[in-house]
Amino acid sequence: MTGTLVITGGGRGIGAATARAAAAQGWNLCLGFRSDRESAEEVAAECSSHGVDAIVVQGDIAMELDVLDLFVQAEELGPVRGLVNNAGVVSPRSTVAERESEDLEEVFGVNVFGAFFCAREAVRLMLRDGEGGAIVNVSSRAAVLGSPGEYVDYAASKAAVDALTVGLAKEVAADGIRVNAVRPGLIETEIHASVGRGDRLVELAPTVPMGRAGTAEEVAAAIVWLLSPAASYVTGAILDVGGGR
Repeated sequence: MTGTLVITGGGRGIGAATARAAAAQGWNLCLGFRSDRESAEEVAAECSSHGVDAIVVQGDIAMELDVLDLFVQAEELGPVRGLVNNAGVVSPRSTVAERESEDLEEVFGVNVFGAFFCAREAVRLMLRDGEGGAIVNVSSRAAVLGSPGEYVDYAASKAAVDALTVGLAKEVAADGIRVNAVRPGLIETEIHASVGRGDRLVELAPTVPMGRAGTAEEVAAAIVWLLSPAASYVTGAILDVGGGR
């Protein structure tokens, strides 16, 4: 399946790696980003080298109007057939007792409300066009492990993404829309450094049975497979990409 693929958080990390891999498979790309236009445009240019169309759209997916605009612009590339709900944020390390409400609002705003808004808009377009499609939500192994003493709020937000995946998959399966998720473990991206935890991967790598952190490209490979016809009988699945942790 190809067509137009929307990737939130498409300018960096897992989103950027997924964009590159999807472009190589022939998807036209609409890359959402919140602040780093330069990175998003660099990724779009790389994708365009595969002969596909690629645009970037700035916005905050926690804001419903920004999500509506994202999908309006995505449709200019052609019918939306795919969504990768990748954009996510994490707050500075904290216990539950010390967590501030402002942190909760941002984490749940982006990770839960944003994912829900994007999934809703993608489904509306796919139902309208009647050609089906595929959605992949980017969850986290934190949803299972809980991240005690660090990011329980983040873990809870990703558990909500897991529930969204399973419930939505059952709602729209008969309409030819597949909904799955990947749960990355310790992955070499900028998300931890953004809150002052750049050493987290080094600290925790020994706890991974495979003995290392994963790469964004390894997660992207799983996402692109779930989007593809090779996964035509897969829906409601949550695929762990965590090296066994």
